[in-house]
Amino acid sequence: MPILTRLAETARPEIRFRLDGRPAIALAGDTVLTAILTSADRLRRSEFGGGPRAGFCLMGACQDCWVATEDGQRFRACSTAIAEGMRLVTGPTGDAA
Repeated sequence: MPILTRLAETARPEIRFRLDGRPAIALAGDTVLTAILTSADRLRRSEFGGGPRAGFCLMGACQDCWVATEDGQRFRACSTAIAEGMRLVTGPTGDAA
């Protein structure tokens, strides 16, 4: 079950992306963080113990929301806009674990 539920601005155009190999949908103007948290139960798993993480400061200062593309490009989910066709992974090695 997703962490976030969209309550407003539902008429924006859809953006299709892949999350851990599965199709997902965000809305134009969403950050990657919003796109993931409206599609999944976590942003990623902590590299220090495997616990679920959902971001912390939500403004690019804390380093807690790093995610990657399938090809290994890393970036902050809270300050990066979602783009059509993005292929995102939440695990440290590209798996969904």
